[in-house]
Amino acid sequence: MRIPLEPVEAVSITTVMDNSSDMLLRDQGPARRGGPGPNVPPLPARFLESGAARDALLAEHGFSALLHIEKAGRSHQVLFDAGLTPNGVAENLRRLELSLQDVEAIVLSHGHMDHTTGMHGIVDALGTANLPVYLHPEFWNRRRIVIPGAEPRELATTSKQALLGAGFEVIEERQPSFLLDASLLITGEVDRTTGFEQGFPGHEAFHGGEWQPDPMILDDQAAIMNVRGRGLVVLTGCGHAGIVNIVRYAQKLTGVQEVYAVLGGFHLGGPLFEPIIPDTVAALQALRPEVVVPAHCTGWRAVHAIAAAMPEAFIPNSVGTRYEL
Repeated sequence: MRIPLEPVEAVSITTVMDNSSDMLLRDQGPARRGGPGPNVPPLPARFLESGAARDALLAEHGFSALLHIEKAGRSHQVLFDAGLTPNGVAENLRRLELSLQDVEAIVLSHGHMDHTTGMHGIVDALGTANLPVYLHPEFWNRRRIVIPGAEPRELATTSKQALLGAGFEVIEERQPSFLLDASLLITGEVDRTTGFEQGFPGHEAFHGGEWQPDPMILDDQAAIMNVRGRGLVVLTGCGHAGIVNIVRYAQKLTGVQEVYAVLGGFHLGGPLFEPIIPDTVAALQALRPEVVVPAHCTGWRAVHAIAAAMPEAFIPNSVGTRYEL
C-alpha cells in the first residue's frame, strides 16, 4: 500500500510539553529556543527585592507538540498529544502565547495518560471544543503494568463519554488517514518489522473480562509530513511501535525514502528497553536523518548514545523549542 503524501513548503513543530525544561539551551540548526512571551505577566515573589519573578514553562513526564504546516500559501495547525497533567499543556500554551483557536484537529498518539490528560485544560482554552480528535480504536483499553515482585499498577484511561460530551468529534481509525488536504498522514497501526523492537513486556490490557498481555500497544501511531526537497518528518508520542519500525513504515506508506527529521519519544528508557539501544542507534544511523530529536520517554542512556553516534543530527529537546523544518 502506497499513499501519495503531498509535499508541503514548511513545517514548524513547537514542543508544548516534554520531560525537560532548559533555559540555557541555545538555538541549534532548525531549533529555536523559546520561553514565556513578552506579554506574560510576572509572578508575585515576596522574597525577591523586586517583588516579582518571570514566569517559566512547565515540564512533566508527558508530551505535546503544536504542528504548523505551510502548503500552497495556506497555514494549518494540529495539536499532537496533550501531556500528563490536566492543565500543564494549556498553561504552557498560555505562557508561550500560542492560541488553539486556529487548530484544525487534535491527534492523540495512543491512550496512555501522559499523552491525554491535558485534554481537560485544552477544552477550557478552546471554549467550544468542536474539533475532530483522531485516535486508534484500541485507545480506550483499560491497561496496567505488571512488574515481577510488585503489585500491578493500572493506568488511568480516557473517558470517551467525556470527550464526546465536551463537543469533540472522535474519529477512530486503524488504517492510515490523511489530514489537512493530504499534507499530514497519521500512520494508524504500524507494521512491526525489526527483529529487536518487541514492544512493552509486562504491559497488559483488559479484554473479555480478564487481563491479557498487550506488549504491542497497537494504538501507538505517529504523524508524517513530507517537506518539499528535504524528505519525511516523523513525529512520535512514545514510539511504542519502535522508532525504527515507525520510520520504515513511513517510508513504506509514502514511497519517500529520504528522512529529514525524526522527533518525539523513542521509549528506550529503563532496563527493559536499554538492551536494544545499540540496535536502534545503528538502524537510525542507516536511515540518515538530518535531524534527530529524542524526547520524552527516550531515556538518558539512549539520548547520550544517539548524541554520540549522530552528533551532527542530534538536537536536545526542551519545552518551548520550535523546530523550523
